[in-house]
Amino acid sequence: MKIPLKYGLMITLGVIAWVLITHSLVSNPQSLVHTLGAPVFFNILQFAMIYLGLKALEHQKRDAPTFKEGLKTGVAISFVYGLTSSIFFVIVVMIVGTKWLASEPGAANLPLWRIMLGAFLGLFLGAILFGLIYSTVISFFIAKRRSEEY
Repeated sequence: MKIPLKYGLMITLGVIAWVLITHSLVSNPQSLVHTLGAPVFFNILQFAMIYLGLKALEHQKRDAPTFKEGLKTGVAISFVYGLTSSIFFVIVVMIVGTKWLASEPGAANLPLWRIMLGAFLGLFLGAILFGLIYSTVISFFIAKRRSEEY
């Protein structure tokens, strides 16, 4: 459980750094940095950390992990990331308020609780879904490489 915790928290730290830096440097929440840059950065970071987590698992085992082990580890990394990032954003909303949620689609027409629920569920479930996809792809190539070696 050490690898998922380490690499999931590293993704969250990257997300925290991105959010704090962009919100302090870019004042317009409708800018491309917020609307396009954040999802691209978050997904590249998640893919890279899952890959590094699976390489750490390979190093720890001194053998390539099986497809199932890789998939489980990648999803566990994504679960830690989704949960801790959601907790971070809950804390942000409690401290800063909802002004950072202004870039959410339809924010002006919906009650606050629906905007927040949609944002947090989107982040958590998106992290799990993309983690499953990324883990599947990376584990497939690691397991394929392992089968070619034997």
